[in-house]
Amino acid sequence: MYCLSDEQIDYILNDIRRNGVEMEDLQLNLLDHICCIIEQELKEDDDFEHFYQQTVRRFYRSNLREIEEETIDLLTFKNYYAMKKALIVSGASSVTAFIAGSFFKFMYWPGASILLTLGIVSFSLLFLPLLFILKSREVKTVSDKFVIAIGILVGIMFSLAILFIMMHWPGANILLFSAIGGAAFVLLPAYFFTGIRRPETKLNTILMSIILVGIIGLQFTIARLRPSPFDKVATANFVQNEALLKVLVQAQPSAAAANIFKTCNELKELLLQQSIGAAAIPADYDERKLYLHDSKLGNAFFDNGPGVQLLTSLKEQAKLFNSGAHDGVMVIGAGMPALVADPQRVVHNYGCISLLNSIEQLQIYVAVADAKNTTAAK
Repeated sequence: MYCLSDEQIDYILNDIRRNGVEMEDLQLNLLDHICCIIEQELKEDDDFEHFYQQTVRRFYRSNLREIEEETIDLLTFKNYYAMKKALIVSGASSVTAFIAGSFFKFMYWPGASILLTLGIVSFSLLFLPLLFILKSREVKTVSDKFVIAIGILVGIMFSLAILFIMMHWPGANILLFSAIGGAAFVLLPAYFFTGIRRPETKLNTILMSIILVGIIGLQFTIARLRPSPFDKVATANFVQNEALLKVLVQAQPSAAAANIFKTCNELKELLLQQSIGAAAIPADYDERKLYLHDSKLGNAFFDNGPGVQLLTSLKEQAKLFNSGAHDGVMVIGAGMPALVADPQRVVHNYGCISLLNSIEQLQIYVAVADAKNTTAAK
């Protein structure tokens, strides 16, 4: 067994300090481990310094300071492995919920909205923040941490924008354009100029920047920067039909007609709230650029939501109105069977504007029929 001298022990300790290990307890622990190895393995006729250099390399990959950095991480970040496990579980759960929710929505099964919401919320508010915390500790430079922070923030905003668009909540466009703008004007330049300075990451940086530009361009192609001419015409037609309804509806409609009007108005409020964020179109809609757009029906028309319940009630009210009609004036069979015949499947054939138009047409049919029925009864 080799016996180290005091000079050799001082040499090892000083070398540990020179290599960037500043924590005194860690210095002494490393010194103890290295000395034990040398005393156990070094032979009397071997070169001490050469053997020491071979021994100390067992403790690190790049440099000895790694040990102190890992020790600090473990002391200040005690839940590292628990958070790493939570990252994997939250990511897998988010993707599973999102895929299942998308399939349920495609099949028009109940529960699609809940699954999609859970998947997106857990991905954006659990998985991505955990990813930032873990990744930011793996990089050392401020610029790399900044790129990771901006990338995670853009990802969170874009995920929430998709959720807001899907749920037809206000603020969806603000989130979407903020995410696209952050990616185009902050994330892309920061990532490009940070990575291109390093020879080992230059090629990957250029390739990833090209991919980012393509993704941002695709996002811009689906963004609605201004309303289409169709939206303006559809809004004008809706306003004109509303004015016509005020003329056609009698001052005292029959009870059956009044119930239909009430249900139709509630449906229109739902659709208008989804499309323009208000229950009615204001008189100055043209000046405010507040136009309808033919988006897909919102969650109110899925999973037995309030829209589906109103359509079901409308079907029964239309049957009741028909049963009391005079002179063969019928609502069902007068051009509006699809709207009131199968409320559960209306989402297959209608968008927001088309359903609004169909509801208005139904109200016009009912107003005309109610007036004829009243005249015939007299």
